[in-house]
Amino acid sequence: QVRLQTQPKPQPGQLPLYSGTFDCFRKTLVGEGVRGLYRGMAAPIIGVTPMFAVCFFGFGLGKRLQQRKPDDVLTYPQLFAAGMLSGVFTTVIMAPGERIKCLLQIQAATGETKYNGSLDCAKQLYREAGIRGVYKGTVLTLMRDVPASGMYFMTYEWLKNVSDLSAPRILFAGGLAGIFNWAVAIPPDVLKSRFQTAPPGKYANGFRDVLRELIREEGVASLYKGFTAVMIRAFPANAACFLGFEVAMKFLNWIAPGL
Repeated sequence: QVRLQTQPKPQPGQLPLYSGTFDCFRKTLVGEGVRGLYRGMAAPIIGVTPMFAVCFFGFGLGKRLQQRKPDDVLTYPQLFAAGMLSGVFTTVIMAPGERIKCLLQIQAATGETKYNGSLDCAKQLYREAGIRGVYKGTVLTLMRDVPASGMYFMTYEWLKNVSDLSAPRILFAGGLAGIFNWAVAIPPDVLKSRFQTAPPGKYANGFRDVLRELIREEGVASLYKGFTAVMIRAFPANAACFLGFEVAMKFLNWIAPGL
């Protein structure tokens, strides 16, 4: 996904580095092996458990803040607002991991070796620019995750309400929620990936410079780079996420009903 989003525009007469998702997959597999497909994933994996815990906590808090009584049924705009609060919470955890992941994936694609893994990348970023270097792209991460999380949870709650819950229906609702989430998230995600991997000072005005450059050089369609790769991942990953959440909640309600 990141490699597709950040590949440079080819010069006249030259072919792009990757012609699409499956070409990127093939070239990465041939050039770097299976490990290349997971390049830069250590940081996001370390943060994924606390991230999802904070994500669902933020959504629950967002719902409670809008309820006068615990059993109040929220409207879909209220569920969307609760999901948006969840996106604010997760950005604190997501932003550094996203920055590190993007840099390591771009490094692998270009053949340079500046960072020897996630920890070394974090150390170098902090040494070069302090905490701001580690959190570069946080505003764009917020622009991606806040509305996308709103859509994510609102879609899931809507699908939960239209049918009785069973494992297949939870999987379907969670998977579809993931697709709607990324349909909203892809344009700011492209801008974020470009901004987080750019040399220092390239985009002085932040995402506005990135947006102007992309539209000018590659057109509006460039905001949806990596669409296929994201959608292939979105359904199964989020289906499993919501199934795990529902099973965990039932287990907790069973062992601690009054919790």
